[in-house]
Amino acid sequence: MENQKKKSKNKTEDKKNTKPVSKKKPTSLKLKLRNTRPSDFESIKEIMDMVYSNAGGTWKKEEFLSQLEHFPEGQFCIEDNGKLVAAVVSMIVKYSNFGDKHTYDQITSEGYLRNHDPEGDTLYGVDIFVNPSYQGLRLGRRLYDARKELCQNLNLRRIIIGGRIPGYKNHFNEMSPQEYITKVKDKELFDPVLSFQLANGFHVRKIMTNYFPEDKDSKTYATLLEWINIYYEEKEQLIGGKKSIVRVGVVQWQMRSVDSFESFLKQIEFFVDAVAGYKADFVLFPEFFNVPLMAKYNKLSPSDAIRSLADYTEKIRTEMLHFAVSYNINIISGSMPDYTDEVLYNVSYLLRRDGTWEEQYKIHVTPDEENYWGVHGGSKVKVFETDVGKVGILICFDVEFPELPRILAEQEMDILFVPFSTDTKNAYLRVRHCAQARAIENECYVVISGSVGNLPDVENMDIQYAQSAVFTPSDFAFSHDAIAAEATPNTEMTLVVDLDLDLLKQLKTQGSVRNLKSRRHDLYKINWFDKS
Repeated sequence: MENQKKKSKNKTEDKKNTKPVSKKKPTSLKLKLRNTRPSDFESIKEIMDMVYSNAGGTWKKEEFLSQLEHFPEGQFCIEDNGKLVAAVVSMIVKYSNFGDKHTYDQITSEGYLRNHDPEGDTLYGVDIFVNPSYQGLRLGRRLYDARKELCQNLNLRRIIIGGRIPGYKNHFNEMSPQEYITKVKDKELFDPVLSFQLANGFHVRKIMTNYFPEDKDSKTYATLLEWINIYYEEKEQLIGGKKSIVRVGVVQWQMRSVDSFESFLKQIEFFVDAVAGYKADFVLFPEFFNVPLMAKYNKLSPSDAIRSLADYTEKIRTEMLHFAVSYNINIISGSMPDYTDEVLYNVSYLLRRDGTWEEQYKIHVTPDEENYWGVHGGSKVKVFETDVGKVGILICFDVEFPELPRILAEQEMDILFVPFSTDTKNAYLRVRHCAQARAIENECYVVISGSVGNLPDVENMDIQYAQSAVFTPSDFAFSHDAIAAEATPNTEMTLVVDLDLDLLKQLKTQGSVRNLKSRRHDLYKINWFDKS
């Protein structure tokens, strides 16, 4: 149990060996974190007799040696100039074998750690103690951080500890333990053990009774606390596992006249090949990047011309899916017109490198799309599973509506891809600034791709303005301006950027601010009306 060991059966002998607590503070420090060794027993005994003078004193030597024998990696200490001044005791258990109703003696096998299970999923905190002369130096925090590092390195699901609430002795006549714990969490009250554990990222999982029956200060109550390892992977795969670093490519597409469908496909393949050559996981094309093919229909009305262009969409999707497989890269196909059942849509495709594909329709159409072409909006948004993470796709104008990315963020989206098409700088800035806001408020990466150049023979798509970019959340772990990369404005080029998904996990639990976690669900929420 954290900051409380079981009482020794020979209580009189323990009291006799208790030494007076020295309050003299160290003046010259040289601290070192290391694993505990068998030769450390006397130093451990000295500290524990000071810390636990009213609770049985030290571990027996056979208990101490048994701990080192069963799990040497989980026993570590801090020394100062060669003198041991703090230590921690841990074990691994398969938590489902014990559940939340265990006692300290049951799970630790009375301190011998015989229940240690190398194949378990939980790091269990058995004990932690600091020489009173070194209190105030936050050595306990260092030991907790080392324990978290061990949990992550061993790919364990969590840390569980049983914690005392010694401050409850001053309030048990006026409130229940549940009320006391709530006040400590709200910082209305201070508890010397629980406040420390909450400050170290633990949350109360359960209140237990008789976990440590001899703890009179806590009135036999204890808190079962949990720290979640956000880097835990359910099962390690030697090949084909999820990546923590995802490489994305962005094509800033030059609008140019083409003399045939085949030459247009060659241009697509050129960029897919170029970006795939950098071992990228994704490549993003812009919205309506296929409109150069519409030049041959320039004599038609704009609405007829866009519907004629839609005849190419299935062919382009088929060819790009072939590129995705053959170049081993996931492709977000920009967007293209889709004419189905006499209704015109704007659609983007996720073309996976495993040969599967899915679609995302543009939800909000612009006045130009509606007036010139008669485009209709779609009715669904979703997060797509890929081999490297969860992604979303929103086409241009859709990113200017905060509700859509928030719905995707609630489904644990990591990266939002935004193909766009803008003709002027002010139109572009609407997309850019909204995309940046979405990255910050949803704690995700946002990748935008647009087209540049001119198409004199295509009405309503004759001029382009773009500066493609990759945006990040805004915190210390990311670029100082929350921009991972950005293209030169109005120049054909590509971007290749590495995105660290682990930084997103860290941000959501340890960030300076935590937008998603701080939402007031008691006051507001977003509802999606399913029209299917």
